[in-house]
Amino acid sequence: MSKDTAKDTDNPNLTSSNDASMAAKSPDSVTFALAQSHFLVGDITGNAEKMRTLALQAREQGADVIVFPELALLGYPPQDLLLRPSLSGRVKSALSSLSDIDDIVMIVGYPHVDHHGTFNSAAILHNGHQKGFYHKQILPNYGVFDERRYFDKGRNQVLFDYKGITIGLLICEDLWEKGPIAELKKQGADLIVCLNASPFEIEKQDNRKTMLAKRSRENDLPIIYLNAVGGQDDLVFDGGSMAVQADGSVAHEASRFMNQLMLATFDVKTAKFDTQAKAPLSLSRESEMYQALVVGLRDYVNLSGFSGIIVGLSGGIDSALTLCIAVDALGADKVYAVMMPYEYTSQISLEDAQAQARRLNVSYTVCPIFDAVEGIRHTLAPLFSKSPVDTTEENIQARARGVVLMALSNKFGHLVITTGNKSEIAVGYSTLYGDMAGGFDVLKDVYKTQVYKLASYRNRLEDTPVIPERVIVRPPSAELSPGQEDQDNLPEYDVLDGILMSYIDEDMGYQDIVDKGFDADLVARVIKMVDNNEFKRAQAPIGTKISHKAFGRERRFPLVNKWSIKG
Repeated sequence: MSKDTAKDTDNPNLTSSNDASMAAKSPDSVTFALAQSHFLVGDITGNAEKMRTLALQAREQGADVIVFPELALLGYPPQDLLLRPSLSGRVKSALSSLSDIDDIVMIVGYPHVDHHGTFNSAAILHNGHQKGFYHKQILPNYGVFDERRYFDKGRNQVLFDYKGITIGLLICEDLWEKGPIAELKKQGADLIVCLNASPFEIEKQDNRKTMLAKRSRENDLPIIYLNAVGGQDDLVFDGGSMAVQADGSVAHEASRFMNQLMLATFDVKTAKFDTQAKAPLSLSRESEMYQALVVGLRDYVNLSGFSGIIVGLSGGIDSALTLCIAVDALGADKVYAVMMPYEYTSQISLEDAQAQARRLNVSYTVCPIFDAVEGIRHTLAPLFSKSPVDTTEENIQARARGVVLMALSNKFGHLVITTGNKSEIAVGYSTLYGDMAGGFDVLKDVYKTQVYKLASYRNRLEDTPVIPERVIVRPPSAELSPGQEDQDNLPEYDVLDGILMSYIDEDMGYQDIVDKGFDADLVARVIKMVDNNEFKRAQAPIGTKISHKAFGRERRFPLVNKWSIKG
């Protein structure tokens, strides 16, 4: 720790009179408890109480040290709560409330506020005293992260000695760069403890394992890697905490997307962890995507205090998949499906929507919108008399449905869940104040081609499909005009999604995308659609991030600009 931030020594020794009994239990090993748990943003008192419960539980199970996630005391990401003037006092009070917990070392993620600044920190608590603290050094400022807006940079390494080993502390991004862990090794660290709040995205766990293996082998150091779990707004933290040997192999791995108190014992003489008897199930790409969507919706709805959700069930694949995720997240008793047919709604759509609602045992209501649409058209007729019919009349249908859903929400207190996918949202194939009306979009970061894969995945989980097969195989349609199909206005989704993934997720420009083999005119058309619909996305509900680059906090473009796509 730098001189201007240190309250204790850089190497606090946790040995005390109480350590004798702890050491007697297992003098040649240290058992770490990894508290992979969901700590709620802003609930400082509740988070401290959860830490107390977990610490006492871990102590009962024989743990010597319990580790909590990054910023667990406040929750992550706290955003502008970090600017609240009462933050420091609340944090100090919460840390003080943990002072009566004896015989277990607690490593607590918290925001440290003093006259030198605000830091993303880890406190070392033992037998009623804060023995030291560490300030995060590498502050991420990309994607969903904006830590430089809030935090000052830590400057020094922190190690502490306990039961014959020297433990070095790191926080999340510190471990993704070479310098911090190398410096801890240089200063004599035997083991690294790293606190994390690492959000989920596709294949993120594989990337973590690759990084941990590289860092441990480079420095010949075992690593405790603890990650948070649970949903927060548009982010999901997927856990997957690990204890990694010095050779890069994984000794312990926690389950994904689940609260878990995982114990890992480190042998002081061999400098190795014991190995878990049974590793958690490996998740396929579709499985981890689906679990992330379930957790994201579950925690957003439940923690926001809604008693249930409303889904506009159209008989199409997007609403069908959304309904499955909703039932898996919240239970059938909290899900209300509403079918709102108009004259262009096919009989197949009516049959399939009803079949799925019955299969999932959700409340199902049919609310025709013919009178509502005709009433609006009649009102507008004098104003539209000299204008030809176009998509405006189609959008009246979508907006009538939006009015119905929002009225039901207003009357009964349920959250409206929208069903637009990432492909549609990208190119503006959606209606403001119509199918975009709602509070959460489950599929906001799921491309159409991924929707099909997830639907097939969910059907494979049960003997009787939860999504009717013809919903998956028939051509998608908004059913806003006779015989309408999505491909009347859009390229085939396989092609469209290839261009969109290149442009959005990979940040590729026009020429680079064309060089991948896509038609030049089509690429220009798709990019123009994406750029022209930024204003719609600015008004869209949030949805769970699962990709490398989701719409929202990590992709921000000006609504008005003159950027040339071919420049």
